[in-house]
Amino acid sequence: MSSNQPPVVLGKLGSCHGIKGWLKITAYTDSVEGIFDYSPWLIKENGEWREVKVIQWRYQGKAVVAELEGVTTRERAQMLTNCEIGILPEQMNDLPEDEFYWRDLIGCEVINTNGYNMGVVDQIVETGSNDVLLVKANAKDSFGKVERMLPFVPGQFILKVDVQGKQILVDWDPDF
Repeated sequence: MSSNQPPVVLGKLGSCHGIKGWLKITAYTDSVEGIFDYSPWLIKENGEWREVKVIQWRYQGKAVVAELEGVTTRERAQMLTNCEIGILPEQMNDLPEDEFYWRDLIGCEVINTNGYNMGVVDQIVETGSNDVLLVKANAKDSFGKVERMLPFVPGQFILKVDVQGKQILVDWDPDF
């Protein structure tokens, strides 16, 4: 592993499939197949990340299963059940200028158009219609808020995202 940043988790290994070491794959990518666009994978086994290559994969009913290099027995596969699958941050695809990976928004300060610091993005929730930023308010929030929920609607509520500067400019009333 050569990156200074921790791996980006894209999924996890599930239960064994068959006797030859295949494993079910749970993917956090937009499509299940998307996880196979990345190679090599990193697998977190016993708290340590190590590189592994996917030999082949296929649909098995509604599940997706994969054969990993060096995993040839059911017993070895069972040892990998529930291990996280990650990649180096450098392996992530570049996005258009107006799109962001959620991981890039976590930790950003949220400032409104009046200069009020509403806090820091703690997590992002997918709601169907639009994503929602869960902003953890500053310890001494003037409006008595602990957390705010801001719809991630660029151009309407989200005016500017500065990933490098870790700031998001919003048009949002801090009392709301």
